[in-house]
Amino acid sequence: MSPDPLFLALGDSYTIGEGVADAERWPNQLAARLHLAAPEIVARTGWTTDELAAAMDARAFAPPYALVTLLIGVNNQYRGRDLANYRAEFSQLLQRAITLAGNMPQHVLVVSIPDWSVTAFAHASGRDLAQTAREIEAFNTANAQIAAALHTGYADVTAISRDRGGDADMLVVDGLHPSAAMYVRWLTAIEPAARAALSSP
Repeated sequence: MSPDPLFLALGDSYTIGEGVADAERWPNQLAARLHLAAPEIVARTGWTTDELAAAMDARAFAPPYALVTLLIGVNNQYRGRDLANYRAEFSQLLQRAITLAGNMPQHVLVVSIPDWSVTAFAHASGRDLAQTAREIEAFNTANAQIAAALHTGYADVTAISRDRGGDADMLVVDGLHPSAAMYVRWLTAIEPAARAALSSP
């Protein structure tokens, strides 16, 4: 029997699963569905693209990975970072992800940034929610274009995140981060793309 493929998940709070148990994070739920070993996760709540890059610089990886996912950018948007800066840093991160996948872009999957403007936290924040949604859309347009240019997979969870994204059962206690139930819903977009990546030559 062949060993389980190696799965590396790169990101921020949405990948580490802020507020949920380890098994309820979407990468762990995905690994269980795909009968993979538990994923290697390099992610932390609050990370921006440059902070993820710095963490990767300090980490010893064991490539090639059969599946690498990248979901990053919400904190760039939250902190008011420039879109051009995001494009440049995201592109570099995705190129690194491809390298970690043995230079096989078909084994890399970009996951879109969810729209936190629908959450209870956002409604209490005093921010312009329409502007937040537009900025997230712009960041996702950028990461989708970069993914297409570099020939990686792409899973769009943004529309899913907007549907019932403000409901109490779709959020953890902070009113901002997704609950395990929302991550289950994300998998309707992520799982088929991940299966395609793993079945690619």
